[in-house]
Amino acid sequence: MTMDLISRRGLLGAFAATSVAAAPVMANAFGFLRGAGDMRRVRMYSGRTGESIDTVYWVDGKYIREALNEINVFMRDWRTGEAIGMDPRMIDVAAASSRLMQTNEPYMMLSGYRSPRTNAMLRRQSSGVARNSLHMTGKAADLRLKSRSVAQMYQAAVACRAGGVGRYSGSNFVHMDCGPVRTWGR
Repeated sequence: MTMDLISRRGLLGAFAATSVAAAPVMANAFGFLRGAGDMRRVRMYSGRTGESIDTVYWVDGKYIREALNEINVFMRDWRTGEAIGMDPRMIDVAAASSRLMQTNEPYMMLSGYRSPRTNAMLRRQSSGVARNSLHMTGKAADLRLKSRSVAQMYQAAVACRAGGVGRYSGSNFVHMDCGPVRTWGR
């Protein structure tokens, strides 16, 4: 078991090191998904609502509108019930990261879409919440896995070079988004 973890960490480190020069940006996430065949799948559950989702959202080069609609409802602001269209590229980042980590475990979603009202409330409670958070535009998610460390999740998402990746080790989650490529956190 320990040997498998070391090998995975080494593999993820190698992916991170080799992906730095890749362009265009989203090409890396899509490249990691190409090995999935002609379909892309996402698995998540929400501890807040008790709901889960396991859906194929892309087949034969096209996003499946019905699956994206299910994802939008699942990733809604659980405090207000509001939902918007999540950016499919954000789902691609999560799916590509999961594939890199070689896990079928569903992500625990801590936060997907946030309404402006929810974001403002969270900003009053924490200095770590951005005023113009990409959560408010459906371009970000805060995710956790039981079987992978924050460092492993962070390395996989960074290797995708497809958006922002924040490491929140103290709170045991990783922020993934499809905005500008950048990293932060410990």
